[in-house]
Amino acid sequence: METPDTYRSLAKTSEGLYKEKGSKFISFAYPVENEQHVKELLDQLKKEYHDARHYCYAFVFKLEEGREETFRASDDGEPAHSAGDPILGQIRSYSLQDVLIVVVRYFGGTKLGMSGLINAYKMAAMDAICNNVIVEKVIKQIFRISFPYTATSEVMQLVHQHQVEIVSQSFEQGCLFELAIRKNKWQEAQKYFINFLM
Repeated sequence: METPDTYRSLAKTSEGLYKEKGSKFISFAYPVENEQHVKELLDQLKKEYHDARHYCYAFVFKLEEGREETFRASDDGEPAHSAGDPILGQIRSYSLQDVLIVVVRYFGGTKLGMSGLINAYKMAAMDAICNNVIVEKVIKQIFRISFPYTATSEVMQLVHQHQVEIVSQSFEQGCLFELAIRKNKWQEAQKYFINFLM
């Protein structure tokens, strides 16, 4: 059975807000590419909202060949499982991948209790998702080819025929292309590019 080559993610950055007993939960949803990107976004929010009490978050990266789905949930000082898990639960309930949601909390002076916290983080995360656009993204196979100038028209014909996207190209000693193709089409297309593969 063919593995699906699409996944659901977010189209852009969005914000949400939930208020409870004076506490403010400001949420941010982002499409992300890797853990370095997650770290940069968290650092940015900590600078911007430096006077906040907590920066709780969760992220999920898509399942790829040879590696498990990567995910993490952080309570950032809130009681265990009261913040990161409800945020992660919202990402899962919308079946999203390559997504980070951060909820920045300003404490209002009144404790919310475990169930109050769980609900607040869940509602804040949901609001950020609802203010975004869910998109279906295609998983692509990236590959590189090299060829002499004389083969340019043959290669360009293959590129168009197999709906391959040119990611980058260089024409120094001969031609070097980095290409991307929809993952489920790679098996078939590989046969045609075999002589040029690096």
